[in-house]
Amino acid sequence: MSNLISISLFMRLSFLLFMFQSLLSCGQNKSYDEMLEKLYKHSVPTIQPKQLNSEYPKNKKILILDAREYEEYKVSHLEKAVYVGYDHLNLKPIEKVDRDVKVVVYCSVGYRSEKVGEKLKEMGFTDVYNLYGGIFEWVNEGYKVVDSNGNEVKQVHAYNKNWGKWVSNENYEKVYK
Repeated sequence: MSNLISISLFMRLSFLLFMFQSLLSCGQNKSYDEMLEKLYKHSVPTIQPKQLNSEYPKNKKILILDAREYEEYKVSHLEKAVYVGYDHLNLKPIEKVDRDVKVVVYCSVGYRSEKVGEKLKEMGFTDVYNLYGGIFEWVNEGYKVVDSNGNEVKQVHAYNKNWGKWVSNENYEKVYK
């Protein structure tokens, strides 16, 4: 009988802890969503990390572009992402790419990548998306990032302390170099 009471108490406490953590993360996500809503002009459609993660393995023709600075890219990036930068935008690596290919651009949170996406649309690319929430949301959802050697890492360049607060997945180390 005492074992049943212990198990019941344990299950109730576990459930309460789960609900408390869920509420905390919902508050984080809601604040993050509100911040992104203020940043985005919605000039480029967004794609959710979950959708990209499920589509990419099946469709290797998706072109993923990293619109962060090279120091950020070196720490970690989405697997097979092509570095194009932002301040010194270099679109030469994609000059000969078919303009109908699906292109997903990302940065830290999606602001810079939206700007790069606008330029891609001006260049004639027809299927351009901005990764919703950028690499921060990608790692918050637990998806894989790699370093410059292609090795999976648990680090993300958090840009600075003000922006780094949006990286909420404790399994990832925030790097500020």
